[in-house]
Amino acid sequence: MNMAALDSWSLLAVWTAITVYVIAFAAYSADLAQRSVRKERTTPQPILVGAAAGESSHDTGTQGGANVEGEEEPRQPRFVWGRVGTSLTMLGFVFHLAGTLMRGIASGRVPWANMYEFALTGTLLIVALYLLVLLRYDLRFLGAFIIGMVTLLFGGATIAFYVEITPLMDPLKSVWLVVHVFVASLATALFALSCGLSIVQLLQTRHERVTGEPGRSAGPGFLRTLPRADTLESLAYRFAIVGFIFWTFTLIAGAIWANESWGRYWGFDTKEVWTFVIWVLYAGYIHARATRGWRGTRSAWLSIIGFSAVLFNFTIVNLFFKGLHAYSGLS
Repeated sequence: MNMAALDSWSLLAVWTAITVYVIAFAAYSADLAQRSVRKERTTPQPILVGAAAGESSHDTGTQGGANVEGEEEPRQPRFVWGRVGTSLTMLGFVFHLAGTLMRGIASGRVPWANMYEFALTGTLLIVALYLLVLLRYDLRFLGAFIIGMVTLLFGGATIAFYVEITPLMDPLKSVWLVVHVFVASLATALFALSCGLSIVQLLQTRHERVTGEPGRSAGPGFLRTLPRADTLESLAYRFAIVGFIFWTFTLIAGAIWANESWGRYWGFDTKEVWTFVIWVLYAGYIHARATRGWRGTRSAWLSIIGFSAVLFNFTIVNLFFKGLHAYSGLS
């Protein structure tokens, strides 16, 4: 099979994955509707041990809803549409992975050298991370947000950014293409999960404030089946910390690569500046929450603003700002 034919098969797999994700999104939306008819919160709280700064595992178990040793586990409700959505997401992931691998084989390099390929790999990692987290924590309530966002980014990039395979530009012929861009993609996936949790946290905070009873929600019924706002915040914070570590490595690796390619570590190129801006935003978020007591709504908004900057960096900066990092692949 020649490379052009393999890339065509890759594109077919990509569109199949997008179609399956759309159906998965519909199933997850139906799951939220199903949760809305629940009158009591019976779902055990998905929480990491010691998720909130300064909390002990016993505290998080008693306050967040997770079981402590010796207690009987609450009965788990069966949210059928959530399970259907997860199964479809797994199927979509298989086609997504196949499309990514075929694109890489057809190009003879890693599949993240232009905007289309970065979106291909980046959204793949978001779905992979989401599915991995589900192995331990029941975050299927995030499915509609995560898969909806992936469908928009993945489908939009395939429509707007798809390009034929072309040889790499000289600056991209480096091992740092493998390391730097992959780590940036992984950090983006972690930030996406953190942002999703922060959005749900804002919804939960508002309705807990309306009722004046933590853990009991007014408004959308599905909120009754979700963890408390402080639990969601703790989980978002955890994902953001790990993402920040990877983004720090991205910044350092990018400087080393820039020195190899252009003979300087930093040149105030637009892409470099925005990568640093994102680092500052998340550093501020982590520092403010850990030392300044920025909890609750302010913490959630910092997380959302940080991820918005990541998306701005990928789309607007790549498309409309000129610089040495003009590797979108678009003419």
